[in-house]
Amino acid sequence: MKTSWQVATAGEAFAAAQFARCGWDVSVQYGANQPEYDLVVVDGTRFLKVSVKASKKGEWGLAQSQMRKGQADYQGAINDWQLKHTNGTIFCFVQFAGTSLNELPRLYLATPEEVGQRLRSTAGGRGDTILYERKVWTVRAKSAGTTDEIPQNWKFSEERINELVGMVSLQEVQHMPTRE
Repeated sequence: MKTSWQVATAGEAFAAAQFARCGWDVSVQYGANQPEYDLVVVDGTRFLKVSVKASKKGEWGLAQSQMRKGQADYQGAINDWQLKHTNGTIFCFVQFAGTSLNELPRLYLATPEEVGQRLRSTAGGRGDTILYERKVWTVRAKSAGTTDEIPQNWKFSEERINELVGMVSLQEVQHMPTRE
């Protein structure tokens, strides 16, 4: 893959295929990319909006656009990034780094809240706008000797999908308006 468009297109296709393998119906958006999600997956009455982020570098840049010029406010950028995502949306991170053409990429699933927590704790708690699959901080970094990596429970599986459906459903119920 030579361009970011090719990486994104391949990532979306792999994500759609994996959800379909798990028995979910997959709808892909038509037209220009929507900022919130790329796929809608449905299993009976259960559904998720899925934002697919693909990479071939071992990391995903997520909140850089939220950084205020001249300030290194990582925590504020992460908060602003997280506020842009609504209930019912999850992320599917697709990683091509270190995979050959005859291997599946690594896929991970997480809610915006989980991603925000991971970003906030990166670099020894300083925070970062980049989600790393696995990053060992070297002696030149303030957080030298620490390692940041995606939690193991984020790995794409049927169990993880069901867990996220439960989490998203709970969020939906908690944010429903009540009748007076």
